[in-house]
Amino acid sequence: MKKYFVLLFIIMLSATSCTIVRNTGFYSGGSNANNTDLTPGKVQREIHKGMSGAEVMQALGSPNIVTKDENGLETWVYDRIATDASYSQQTNVLFLWIFAKRNNESDYQLSQSTFTVIIKMKDDKVDSFTYHSSKF
Repeated sequence: MKKYFVLLFIIMLSATSCTIVRNTGFYSGGSNANNTDLTPGKVQREIHKGMSGAEVMQALGSPNIVTKDENGLETWVYDRIATDASYSQQTNVLFLWIFAKRNNESDYQLSQSTFTVIIKMKDDKVDSFTYHSSKF
């Protein structure tokens, strides 16, 4: 029994490796925190010419900006900004009887994306809409 314990102890000392830590954070800006799922697909699927302002607000939430020109046309702007940050670290440790080697690797990535929807309203109905998405 003692021999097996010593053998197990030697095996445990001879190779120990790999600790990985990964943290990801997400922030989405905008006036309506409940509508962070604003995507091109959602706009294409739910917004159409002739729908009322109330239906647009139900589908997309409150716009970030509302302007009115001299002809009485309203422009509704939905603007979302997302930042995704991730950090990963990997540590490999290899113990041999007297020799110890440690290898550290880390990686940090940051990306941002924006999504803007512009809706032109005439008499409280959607007259036209456009959208733009970017990632960098």
